[in-house]
Amino acid sequence: MTRQALVVRGGWDGHSPVEATDLFIPHLEANGFTVRVEDLGTDFGPGSKATPTVYTDAEYMATVDLVLQCNTMNTIEAAEFEGLRTAVENGTGFAGWHGGIADSYRANSDYLTLVGGQFGCHPGKHPDEREGGPQDNYVPYRVNMLPAAASHPITEGIEDFDLVTEQYWVLSDDYVDVLATTTQAVREWDPWTRPITSPAVWTRQWGKGRVFVATPGHDPATLQDENVKTIIERGLLWAAR
Repeated sequence: MTRQALVVRGGWDGHSPVEATDLFIPHLEANGFTVRVEDLGTDFGPGSKATPTVYTDAEYMATVDLVLQCNTMNTIEAAEFEGLRTAVENGTGFAGWHGGIADSYRANSDYLTLVGGQFGCHPGKHPDEREGGPQDNYVPYRVNMLPAAASHPITEGIEDFDLVTEQYWVLSDDYVDVLATTTQAVREWDPWTRPITSPAVWTRQWGKGRVFVATPGHDPATLQDENVKTIIERGLLWAAR
């Protein structure tokens, strides 16, 4: 029986929501999913209608086995969030990466609770090295796999790996099952005084549904890193009903 995947994409265009999700739609289709795409667009300022209204369609959402969301710094109406949460509680998987899931709806605390972690910041380069573009926030960092990762279907066989991209400092709770972390160093120009370790890959059980989040994934180049790509591909399948 064919499973149903819903891709919800839009919000801030700096995360290339169309190009990013297009990298993984063939993977879903190859694994037996029929994929529906909801393009919300990147015009999400005052008066925008780019909220995920599809989440209010209870009859349809009950048929969805996986929601892949890539929707950064947008807004969500109360009925839309309730539709999403109800679907997850009833078994729909919810998955994504970077700001598309961990920085989607900052103003909705219930959404933050559903996901389990919220983007806080991504400390950048030394002020003298900044040129005013997105690369100001690209720093070398390591993703550290935890012992639990060795036997988990999302991360089995993956060792610690290095990236040069945005390093997310995440605010989270202890109801996340963390598979990998990353640690913000203390640098001479930073105001914090000890290293900060944040979850970089985690899962969460919510009712009958599974939630999967990976924080690497700022742009298509990062998503095509072999380790990041493998974790996300496996995470999508793991989260699905």
